[in-house]
Amino acid sequence: MELSVIHSRALSGLSAPMVRVEAHLSNGLPAFNIVGLPETAVRESKERVRSALLNSHFEFPDRRITINLAPADLPKVGGRFDLPIALGILIASGQLENRRGEHDEFLGELALDGSLRAVPGVVCAALAASACGNTLFVPTACEHNASQVPDANILAAPDLLTLCAHINGSAALPPSRTAEHRVPASYPDLSDVVGQTSARRALEVAACGAHNLLLSGPPGTGKTLLASRLPGILPPPSKEEALVALALRDFQDAQTTDSALRRPFRSPHHSASAAALIGGGSHPRPGEVSLAHGGVLFLDELPEFNRHCLEALREPLESGQVTLSRARHKLTYPASFQLVAAMNPCPCGYLGDAERACRCTPEQVQRYAGRVSGPLLDRIDMHVPVPRLPAAMLLEKGAGGEPSAAVRSRVIQCRARQLARQQCTNANLHSEPLLDVCQLGEAQRQLLETAAQRLHLSGRALHRTLRVARSIADLDCADVVEENHLSEALAYRPG
Repeated sequence: MELSVIHSRALSGLSAPMVRVEAHLSNGLPAFNIVGLPETAVRESKERVRSALLNSHFEFPDRRITINLAPADLPKVGGRFDLPIALGILIASGQLENRRGEHDEFLGELALDGSLRAVPGVVCAALAASACGNTLFVPTACEHNASQVPDANILAAPDLLTLCAHINGSAALPPSRTAEHRVPASYPDLSDVVGQTSARRALEVAACGAHNLLLSGPPGTGKTLLASRLPGILPPPSKEEALVALALRDFQDAQTTDSALRRPFRSPHHSASAAALIGGGSHPRPGEVSLAHGGVLFLDELPEFNRHCLEALREPLESGQVTLSRARHKLTYPASFQLVAAMNPCPCGYLGDAERACRCTPEQVQRYAGRVSGPLLDRIDMHVPVPRLPAAMLLEKGAGGEPSAAVRSRVIQCRARQLARQQCTNANLHSEPLLDVCQLGEAQRQLLETAAQRLHLSGRALHRTLRVARSIADLDCADVVEENHLSEALAYRPG
């Protein structure tokens, strides 16, 4: 047989379209050609395949070899096609008898000695193969990630020779089992935070309604400490959310062995580029906003970020996804996250501090604050000051507050109340049903109108204030938003 067809999977966003790897051997001068829109790493696979076959005690055909990756208009990226190309050549040259059916798919990068290396995107490929009822063959290094997909039929092999023995029936690979026992996720505990009662309260309100949060204060007051404790008081992710998070994390670490159901916490440096933050590149990959999907994106020293990067956050903050448009295709990644940002009040950090005098001029303070645009600040629901604490309080033994477990139990109850009432969190509640959910009386409307005029609140800021008030009411187990709930929500808006 001089023609063979092996099925594989490409990677396009979080989808994994089917790819037919067609291998044809013909007479003529020896050559090895790969067609079907391959990029550089795919074209270089010919040398990896040649060495892997020879070092696995196979013969490399001294003929004209043509590999077609169909469909031809789909870009092919990475070393994931090494294994199906090698198997196609072995079957086409008669060195391997394919006793398997047509419902088999293969992924893997070949080392020169024939061993299989991990490739990104196996979770997406396992989801697609499972939907088609196919069996997916992956490198052993990818087995853990691929086996997380429910009802997926995964077989893992350490090298080409072992896989070929399974295909010709001489030795069977053991089936991978779907991971059922997960390690409980561990987070930094909120009890480590000393004092900062108002900031702790704001953190709990933000967790209840999935609201965005801005922490502002002098250096060393605990802004980063507070932000890192937010994932620990959020409800544990569902299996579907954890699977999406694993699929996104698989782009970065194809060999992870983490079995915990945890909320992601991403904290990029302020020197990060727009492509690193939002996603993109010559071969588009998800950025930090997508890797934080279902969890927390923490931007420390917010004004130090590039203005262009910060403005790019506005779309995912509103839509919960990122669309990367290229000349040949368009990719969409999920990006529904809670934004927690931290900043100093001025360049030196001590504006308004009772213990240290600020050295900045009014022009420097204004220029520093102007680095963050008004439209972005308008999309942050809660603005919380984090003042300096007395040294005596910091040195007091046992001064820590309530632990994360107690706060998390209240947050879980509030989230359950929201889902039962409106099938989404308060932060994601649309403006039309918002007023029905809040059930404002005449006194509450008057308070809100007066505050909107004095604080110059935009329509977006007004609705976000209502959503925060609804979360505060949920914490109080109140069916109606009262004046005290509105007053606390308005206190989180900058004057």
